[in-house]
Amino acid sequence: MSLILAIDIRNTHTRLGLAADGVLAAQWSVGTDAGCTADEAVSCVATFFDAVDCGLAPLAPDAALAPADLPSRAPLADGAIIASVFPSLTEVWVEAARRLTGTRPLTVGPGLKSGLKMAFSDPSSVGADRVAEMVAAKSAWGAPVLVVDLGTSTTFELLDREGSFKGGIIAPGMRLGAAALAQGAAQLPAVELRAPRALLGRSTEAAMQSGIVMGEVARIDGLIDMIWEDAGYRTPVVLTGRGAESIAALMGHEASVDQALGLRGLVELFYMNRR
Repeated sequence: MSLILAIDIRNTHTRLGLAADGVLAAQWSVGTDAGCTADEAVSCVATFFDAVDCGLAPLAPDAALAPADLPSRAPLADGAIIASVFPSLTEVWVEAARRLTGTRPLTVGPGLKSGLKMAFSDPSSVGADRVAEMVAAKSAWGAPVLVVDLGTSTTFELLDREGSFKGGIIAPGMRLGAAALAQGAAQLPAVELRAPRALLGRSTEAAMQSGIVMGEVARIDGLIDMIWEDAGYRTPVVLTGRGAESIAALMGHEASVDQALGLRGLVELFYMNRR
């Protein structure tokens, strides 16, 4: 059995995935720590494997993997692949993955085959996380397809009918907007990001929740229509990221939710590029 470790380093969270024979079997999420060392990164992955072994990181229903299949000592996997939007942490996790697997991991970036055509002025500037998501979306939904990622930023990625990355949109995410609102206005508090009971809030907190959450829903619905009009056709829509399930339920457009999109894309990229 071939075990592959996928590591997706984002601005606020780092997601770990374990694939068995090419199928994502388990995943784990931790806060991204700008001061993380290679030793701490190794410890994080070891904790992930312990959680799988103890049933605290449940295996996917279709995973051809059992806790008994997990190695008891290094190397913990046969290879690894990393997508990072946090440059100062990339080499930290590369070193950790090398120690965990005994081989240098693949990193998503220039020179790595993705199977995507890039109709983009500077393909090297496209975030590694966005590349992984598009690879997985194309594999699961075909082309065209529109991916919406709810993270520190809210991003839109359009793969056109030819499977080319047509272009995208990057906007401030809900949490970033909520934090800026609370910090920039002296009388506005930090609020829990959840849908309000009524569109028009009868308290400051409810009004802010409506503006942030329902404003995000309206923005996503509106931009989907604008993207479709610009492209000249409709596409499947895939949401991923924190709160994607809640946002999808409030949207006027039908959308699929896939919280493992980036990790599955990393696994596919690994097998495209393995030596």
